[in-house]
Amino acid sequence: MRRHLNTLYVTTENAWLHKDGENVVVKVDGAETGRVPVHLLGGIVCFGSIGLTPALMGHCAERGVCISLMTRYGRFLARVEGPVSGNVLLRRSQYRAADDARNTTTTVRNLLTGKLLNQRTVVRRALRDHGRNMKPDARGRLETCERRLSGTVRRTTQSQTTATLRGIEGEAARAYYKVFSDLVLRKEPAFMFTHRTRRPPLDPVNALLSFLYTLLVHDCRSALETVGLDSAVGFLHRDRPGRPSLALDLMEELRPVLADRLVLSLINRGQISADDFTTAVSGAVSLREDARKTVLIAYQRRKKDELTHPFLKEKMMLGIVPFVQATLMARRLRGDLDGYPPFVWK
Repeated sequence: MRRHLNTLYVTTENAWLHKDGENVVVKVDGAETGRVPVHLLGGIVCFGSIGLTPALMGHCAERGVCISLMTRYGRFLARVEGPVSGNVLLRRSQYRAADDARNTTTTVRNLLTGKLLNQRTVVRRALRDHGRNMKPDARGRLETCERRLSGTVRRTTQSQTTATLRGIEGEAARAYYKVFSDLVLRKEPAFMFTHRTRRPPLDPVNALLSFLYTLLVHDCRSALETVGLDSAVGFLHRDRPGRPSLALDLMEELRPVLADRLVLSLINRGQISADDFTTAVSGAVSLREDARKTVLIAYQRRKKDELTHPFLKEKMMLGIVPFVQATLMARRLRGDLDGYPPFVWK
């Protein structure tokens, strides 16, 4: 599964991608700027006006390399992929499980338990690493949020319906994002965060969150489809045309680890500045091209961090975790596991 860590991100406007033997070649203004063997890639993500030859798209489809097309601001447009992988029996099990209320509630409970515990870990780490240097009111807000998240975890384990669990998740999200500004140590006007805005993001922090969530959805979707699951049929997120509901489900427990924590590191370490963002007439805030490259490099490095998986007790790179969780989801749906074991970050 190590190959899935390799994603080719193309951010230069008007770049042209073509096939040369077994290689993906990137050209800008007629000059070759990059060359990567196809067998080393798990996916290609293109931002903005990027050209691709039909020969390359067909070759990638045959080799199982998914091509995702985004706007220059990171909004998903389309995917180019080959035949659906996986056997039909697994997908039929997935559809039956999604239509079963009791099964859905159990799976959602486990997904949200992982998400809430990982959000709490983000808050706890901030208190552990920076609590002494925080103002008393900020430290107090974080401690209150930590207790509230602990309370929602207990309520999650006792809830009996999916609707109740969705309500708890919304309550926890409000509490978590309410203190997110206290986790940002650089107290600059540009990085003030009041609440989560998505379509469009209205400030730099939201722009960073949205950009990284888009990358994470891509990875989760690829992981699910690699093991043969239908990324459009989920449990927590309701079915909607064009929505990768199961990928969004899987992403929930990974957002605090792979996205939220990285956003805080980029800002607090000064790797991203206020000049790295542009604001459109509509108020939408987005990353400039050079800043997108900085974030993409940091994201790839983050995925190479090593940890011990809490369920498998094996060491692995963080970027492998979406594929491991997708495999565990498939095993649960096949009946090999009694329940879906969420990823809990420590």
